[in-house]
Formats: sequence, C-alpha cells, structure tokens
Amino acid sequence: MDSRRTALKKLAGTALFGALPVTGVFAEKNNDIKGKINHSVCRWVFNDLSMPELCKVVKGLGFNAIDLVGPADWPVLQEYGVVSSMCNGAEINLVHGFNNKEYHAQLWKNYEEIIPLVSKAGYQNLICFSGNRDGMDEEEGLNNAVEGLQRLLPLAEKHGVVLQLELLNSKVDHPDYMADNSPWGVELAKRLDSEHFKLLYDIYHMQINEGDVIRTIRDNHQYFGHYHTAGNPGRNEINETQELYYPAIMKAIVETGFEGYVAQEFIITRKDRVESLREAIQICDV
Repeated sequence: MDSRRTALKKLAGTALFGALPVTGVFAEKNNDIKGKINHSVCRWVFNDLSMPELCKVVKGLGFNAIDLVGPADWPVLQEYGVVSSMCNGAEINLVHGFNNKEYHAQLWKNYEEIIPLVSKAGYQNLICFSGNRDGMDEEEGLNNAVEGLQRLLPLAEKHGVVLQLELLNSKVDHPDYMADNSPWGVELAKRLDSEHFKLLYDIYHMQINEGDVIRTIRDNHQYFGHYHTAGNPGRNEINETQELYYPAIMKAIVETGFEGYVAQEFIITRKDRVESLREAIQICDV
C-alpha cells in the first residue's frame, strides 16, 4: 500500500476520530439534492465503516456513488444500488507509474486484467498515476507515459472504460510526483487524444501546487473527467474554515457542462462524521 493511502487511512481511522455509530444515522434521506452535480465520497474517508455501512450512509444522504473502490467490494455496492464512481486496483502505487518504462510491463498486465472487469461490473472510470520523477525530466516522462498508456487505450475503448490520471501536489503530500501540475497533464491528454483518457483534477492538490482553480477548470475542462475535493490548508472539511470557496468552484464546473462525478476526499475533524459529509454535499450542491 502506498504512503498516501496508508497515512490517510490512519488519519481517517477510529483511533483519531472515534468509530461512527451505525444505528440511527442512515434513515433520514436528504431529498433536496438538485442534480447538477453527481456526488460521491472516497472510500478511505470512512475507513472506519464497513462497506455496507458506508453504502447506507451515502444512500441516506441522497446520492449513490463511492470513489476508489476495487473489484473485491463491487458486489457489496451492487447489493445496495451504489456505483463505483472511480475504480482502483490496477495501479502499482502512486510512485511507480506510467512515466517510467521500468513499470510498463506490470502496469499493462494489471490494467489489461482490470479494464474488462470494470466494464463487466457496469462501471466506467479507472484511476491511474504518473509516478515520481526520480530524476527524469518532464518531456521524457511525457513520452514514456504516452507509450505506456497508448497500448491500453484500444482495450479501454473496446470496453467503454476511461483511464483517469490523478493530478497530485508535490509540495506537501507527494514529493517528486510528476503529474503535479495541470499543464503536464493536459499535454499528456492532448498527445493521447482519446475520449478514453482524462485527468482526475484534484482541487485540493492543485490549489497547493498552482492555484487559479476556476480559470484552470474553465480553460481545460474538456480534459478533466473527474474531480476530488478537500479544504486547504489541512485537507479538512470544505467549509468556511479554509481558503477554497467551493460553491463558486462547483458553479464553474457545472457551467462547463460536466456530467461526471465530484468526490469528497477530505480528512474529517468532527465527531459527527456523517454530518461533515452532509455539509460538504450541501456546499457542493449548487
């Protein structure tokens, strides 16, 4: 397991914030969701809950999607009428990605196995990563990533799957990660020139590395297939306690005609963890 996932799971776990009671929190459904944003939440944010419990939470809040769920848990999602809005399980980790030819053979094997499974389950999005620079310049990394991903695109097209490469900050959370800026990712998308490759634009990460979030979304929305949220600084709730103003960001996303998912991916600080998610959904439901 890579360092980001391990660290965030620890932060989101019960040792810091306490286990969420699993009675009395699922029944009340928020029927006021407007439908302009397709809401989701990342699995690790509620790692203290079982998958059935989390399915009940999201359904109780009026949406039906969970991000970063792999094949082992898809039957549970289907039982509860919840979709995997961003599938995972094919990546090696965050640091060993498509920018390095050394990892291409393993990545090809992994993705060639998982892509048909994503389609068979009725899902569409499958995450991937650039990997770290490891002394490599950006042009070499781009060329390698094009070579690595091009081989998979015919299979992705055949099965109706979209590979989504996540943009992550290298300043705070992921030192040396190559896809730490939207221009690099957009150039990769332009070179691949396929509707089956998009960028996962993580608003928190890109606020740290480059800022100018709304302009970037407006100028490059055709390359962005998915969004993640979190507050900055701290990666906590997306309310008035931090610098990003999510209502305006969501309105900008809606204005681009975006029809994909926006997934909450913040570290919860409140004791009432479901209430933090409820508030985030309401903030983003423009």
